[in-house]
Amino acid sequence: MRIAPLADVKEGPVVITRNGKAVAVLVATANDDDVESLVLARSPRLHKLLKKSRASIKAGRGLSSKEFWNAVSKRQTRRG
Repeated sequence: MRIAPLADVKEGPVVITRNGKAVAVLVATANDDDVESLVLARSPRLHKLLKKSRASIKAGRGLSSKEFWNAVSKRQTRRG
């Protein structure tokens, strides 16, 4: 295992290689939102849900903004 000071790696992404081929990238984040964004960007489950949602909207089965927020409000009320 190698140990590197944060100062050496925080300036930009660090590419981690195995046998000369990139296998991972280490990225310093500014805050928790950055971490969440990176994780969600790589989530196959989220991408599948977004694809399904876009197809539904394109087919005319989407909700207006008002309908959406009414549904959210009802759901929160039920959860107590």
